[in-house]
Amino acid sequence: MELLKWLENYYSSNCDGDWEHGYGITICTIDNPGWSIKVNLQDTPLENKRPFQNYVVERSENDWVHCRLKDGCFEAFGGPKNLNEILEFFKQWAEN
Repeated sequence: MELLKWLENYYSSNCDGDWEHGYGITICTIDNPGWSIKVNLQDTPLENKRPFQNYVVERSENDWVHCRLKDGCFEAFGGPKNLNEILEFFKQWAEN
């Protein structure tokens, strides 16, 4: 739950009356099955943060994670039990 609290704080810290109307965070399920996460970094302190190295882990058909930066967004996809790992990766990158 601490990770979700961190994500809530990250989101609310970027809400300025404008950002949340055009940008934000999307967490969806995908039919692999698994998760898809998109965090728009535009107009946030992370917009120009580097370095970022794509993260790709393929453990099994249902245990995998792919994270990347694309078009000003953090995008990640993972297996049905990899949501926490994806969020933890984003948190570690954002804080370091």
